[in-house]
Amino acid sequence: MPENITDRTVFSLLEVQRSIQKTLTDRYGSSFWVKAEMNKLNYYKQSGHCYPELVEKQEGKVIAQMKSVLWREDFVLINKHFLSYLNEPLKDGIKILFQAKMIYDPVHGLSLRILDIDPSYTLGDLEKEKMESISRLVNEGIFDQNKLLPIPLLPQRIAVISVESSKGYVDFIEVLEGNPWRYKFFHYLFPSLLQGEKAIDTIRLQLNRIRKVIHHFDVVAIVRGGGGDVGLSVYNNYELARAIALFPIPVITGIGHATNDTVAEMVAHANAITPTKIAEYLIQRFHNFSVPVMQATEKITDRARRLILEENNKLRADVKLFRSVTATVTLEHRNQLLSSMSFVKQQAKFLLRNFQEELARVQLPEKATTFLKEHNTALFQLEKNIDNMSPDKVLQRGFSITLKDGKAVKDVAEVKAGDTLETVLANGTISSTALSGNK
Repeated sequence: MPENITDRTVFSLLEVQRSIQKTLTDRYGSSFWVKAEMNKLNYYKQSGHCYPELVEKQEGKVIAQMKSVLWREDFVLINKHFLSYLNEPLKDGIKILFQAKMIYDPVHGLSLRILDIDPSYTLGDLEKEKMESISRLVNEGIFDQNKLLPIPLLPQRIAVISVESSKGYVDFIEVLEGNPWRYKFFHYLFPSLLQGEKAIDTIRLQLNRIRKVIHHFDVVAIVRGGGGDVGLSVYNNYELARAIALFPIPVITGIGHATNDTVAEMVAHANAITPTKIAEYLIQRFHNFSVPVMQATEKITDRARRLILEENNKLRADVKLFRSVTATVTLEHRNQLLSSMSFVKQQAKFLLRNFQEELARVQLPEKATTFLKEHNTALFQLEKNIDNMSPDKVLQRGFSITLKDGKAVKDVAEVKAGDTLETVLANGTISSTALSGNK
């Protein structure tokens, strides 16, 4: 009850608070719907309660602010509903349409108790943010800028933005390093958060770090896995998408989801549903180059082998023909030589016989007879010497005849290195190649 102090009615602080509480309860006894931005969720794991900080902004400036409370049992149901509807949990920085009751506590003051949140309103706002990001990037003329960059023929050096403990990162590395063709990749991890509002700033930070050492890399891979479709709204953020679109080397993404592409994926050079698919994409780039090279190598090797075989067969045929022609020519010349020697021998015998007959018919003095006998002996010896000089006899005594191009070699000057020679012996011929022709 109020007191009377010096003719003044005085209320205690508690009485004032209770009066305000009663007034608010009478005026706002039923629940009502409110739209606001949840600036901070303020979730406490130990109790499971949340104490969201609600704001309303106009041109980026806060024009209204209020505390709220979301008890654990309500939070569990609402968050589950959010995840199933949006693939997004309740988090900082989203706009919500919520059902609430006004509560006033003498100690904690005025706040709103959140009873329910309509996820369809938040979905519409997230989709609106996505479309605004796309529109801004298109208007700036940079939406396709990264997509149009030429990717190296063999993208071997990869800057990876991911979390080392992430299943997606582990899968990505295992597929790259375990490829059956043993293609070699160099990869370096730039660790970053991949979900939540802080992911935007940390991914951009790592892109800036990569930019400083960009000459060491061919592509950037943003790899996220294990989170399913949850937490993808950060990849619709304009600032993050812009950083990817303007990056000077190709950015490829595998952020692990099966829903519509995010803006970050749309502006990236290439994207895939999972990190594994991104790794397979890089391996396929190598394979597209390797297979034609291997096929060309096989064709060149096969063609070279066939050409060598063909030329070898031609060479063998030419050698065989050369030997055959050389042997024929040598035989012909040998026969001609033997025929000539036989003719000379016969002519000598014929002339000697005629000479002897002429001598027998002529009566010569004894002195002349003696002279003739002596010369007859000399002629006989000459005949014997001529017979011994026949080619067959000369060859039988170990001599030989060297032929070049079918003609007898009489002077070493007629022979030069590389000439093919035929050496005629008593029992056959020998083919040889001259090593030198020096006197």
